[in-house]
Amino acid sequence: MPSSSPTNRPTVRWYVPHHFILLPAALVMAFYAGRRYAAIAGTDDNNARLWFCVAAGAVIVLGMLIMMRQHYALTLQDRIIRLEMRQRYFEITRDSFQPFEQQLTFKQIAALRYASDAELPGLLQAAIREKLSPAAIQERIDHVVPDKMRV
Repeated sequence: MPSSSPTNRPTVRWYVPHHFILLPAALVMAFYAGRRYAAIAGTDDNNARLWFCVAAGAVIVLGMLIMMRQHYALTLQDRIIRLEMRQRYFEITRDSFQPFEQQLTFKQIAALRYASDAELPGLLQAAIREKLSPAAIQERIDHVVPDKMRV
């Protein structure tokens, strides 16, 4: 009898408007307009200009849809880094990280995440007090904790 243990595959999540409406429509439109333009390319009439503009617009929309997806992933990654730092700081000090978070830029928070647990509270205070740049924060880290799970 086969075992019913869960697999280690990630769950695929579909966003219907993006995956099944906008992206396919943009692909079809880009392909169709490109074919129409290719059939009349070289002629100097309004029809050729129209299909060129439609094809160019469809390609631009398709590119924007793909870039939006990347932007969403990066925004989510930034939120996860903030949550990771809140949790880690709380586990180390039993204090909330949120008051400090208001005084730091995201790049400073991202730089602080590479500090060891022993260094983090002191380096956080120094970053706020001295307004350290992300590069300066990284230079002061003696024991770097690498991020081996970054995508």
